[in-house]
Amino acid sequence: MERCRCARIQHRSLVVASQNKSWSELLSNASTAFQRALTTWASWVDRYINPWRTQVFFFSSSPSHFSGGEWNAGGHCRESTLPLNDTRARPVPERNTILEQVAKKMKTPVTILNITNLSGLRIDGHPSVYGWKAVDLTASSVQDCSHWCLPGVPDTWNELLFYHLVSSQEKEVTS
Repeated sequence: MERCRCARIQHRSLVVASQNKSWSELLSNASTAFQRALTTWASWVDRYINPWRTQVFFFSSSPSHFSGGEWNAGGHCRESTLPLNDTRARPVPERNTILEQVAKKMKTPVTILNITNLSGLRIDGHPSVYGWKAVDLTASSVQDCSHWCLPGVPDTWNELLFYHLVSSQEKEVTS
């Protein structure tokens, strides 16, 4: 197999999946729909993915940081200019619990990259009003408090993925 000099990673297939909250909000019973979708995905992975040639990764939920309501009810994040300095444990999102339950039942190993807690501390990393051409700091302006600025938090997610790829490669070399 070819090797990438910079990271010593063998060329092989890679499957990366992510949870997107917005589609589930449109469904009447989002938790059930999410579980059914993940179960369908898990069946496909178990049937078609060769775990000897492919590593499967799944990112946990990415938090949004709306204050004063959700995205469609006047929510905003315009005052969020610094990261949180609060390390108290927060409740685990239901989507993460469902993901863990489905992954445990799979034949194919799945590495869950838990980005929820580390991303939860970065309330300052969203575009807020600055993702739109017309900057209006009033409460009625559209604010993006669920996506992330680049460079920023998603780069940390990529570092986690890279770490897992390199560490799994090193395990193969030493075995």
